[in-house]
Amino acid sequence: MATPSPITPEDLAQSEDIDFEEKEEHWNVYKLKDGTTLKIKLILVGIKRLRKHGPDGTPLYMINSQNVVRAVDIPRELMAKPKEATFKPV
Repeated sequence: MATPSPITPEDLAQSEDIDFEEKEEHWNVYKLKDGTTLKIKLILVGIKRLRKHGPDGTPLYMINSQNVVRAVDIPRELMAKPKEATFKPV
């Protein structure tokens, strides 16, 4: 199988922004050995279609995304005392 060539700044400059709508966004849930549960979700912010194709002929896309991470069900013994706020409300 051929290795795709690296994506260059020129590839990005020639790419096309693609609109999208959210169909489903699910949390991935992980149980850690220390008892904590991590919930992680990838949020899609933007998509660009490059003018390149993979070895199988499919178009290549670049995504801009954010990860949201929540720790839940944290065992009490792992919790620290909350710190005082470093800013004062005006």
